[in-house]
Amino acid sequence: MADVDPALEAMRAQVLAAGRARTPLRIRGAGTKDFLGGVPAGEILDTRALEGLVSYEPSELVVTVRAGTRLSVLEERLRAHGQFLAFEPPAFDGDPTIGGVVATGLAGPRRASAGGVRDFVLGARLMGADGELLHFGGQVMKNVAGFDVSRLLCGSWGILGPIAEVSLKVLPQPATEATLVFEMGAAEALAAFNRWSRQSWPLSATSWYDGLARIRLSGVRPVVEGAVTALGGARALPGEATRWWDGLRHHRDGFWSERRPSWRLSVPSVAPLATLPGPLLIEWAGALRWLRTDAPAADVLDAARAAGGSATLWHGGAPCATPLSAQLLAIHRRLKDAFDPAGLFNPGRLVPEL
Repeated sequence: MADVDPALEAMRAQVLAAGRARTPLRIRGAGTKDFLGGVPAGEILDTRALEGLVSYEPSELVVTVRAGTRLSVLEERLRAHGQFLAFEPPAFDGDPTIGGVVATGLAGPRRASAGGVRDFVLGARLMGADGELLHFGGQVMKNVAGFDVSRLLCGSWGILGPIAEVSLKVLPQPATEATLVFEMGAAEALAAFNRWSRQSWPLSATSWYDGLARIRLSGVRPVVEGAVTALGGARALPGEATRWWDGLRHHRDGFWSERRPSWRLSVPSVAPLATLPGPLLIEWAGALRWLRTDAPAADVLDAARAAGGSATLWHGGAPCATPLSAQLLAIHRRLKDAFDPAGLFNPGRLVPEL
């Protein structure tokens, strides 16, 4: 007989009790993203007891971890083997759980070059509304059985159910990195980022803020040093570069030092700059833009729509985001009904209508 897992059994008992009582559950790990995704509702289903690494094969670049494991614990283990999570998940001011990292699907500065969270998820175990564990995907990239479903959990914000376990692809840390700094305006930086991204430079991150464009180059030393020589700019000291990219990843200092209304705009990288007032921060070669503004929400949403993208209020007011189209909302509703027909898990967290 297999050993009973106390943490899983406690979670199963709470899910089944909630189903009988028709009481919604608020899935929560470390709570580092409670300010996002709408107002959390329901009785807390705490995932933090589901902690620990299940397996780790450094030579295979695969790690399987329980959902309540802290990001810092996993990153320390990977660092000891010269590996890392290439999508650079943000921790903000805390230490998120891996379940929360996957469920929210947020990525850091390296996202545009390495890929997002869903590009690194190989498999997952999800607890259904009936208390059963559903298995999706595997531990190797070539095993594609159910692969799309496991990736579907990325950015689901828990509305499909609590993640119990996840397998992730990891990568070796870059052999060499260098950061170059250029004085230029936002429009000039946007054009440069798009031009450099089409070329063969080893770009791993880009940003523009307050008159300074920064690019991070990652790879083997000869390639990185060749790019440094060719591109010019001022080379940042290693400590200065680390502080900047860590601050950008975790939203510390700089643009985020003020918490008045700030917006996250996801738009095509070549979209022209909006004419809205307020400080602007550009990432992902122009595809991610942060705006701190007192402009009406309707103006921000209209600007994002005109640019062919979407906007989400990040800080400073009631939840507000570009609404889903009728077609996308119908798809989300069908998925929600398939995984959580009773509507127990994180009601309204991702989409108010769900």
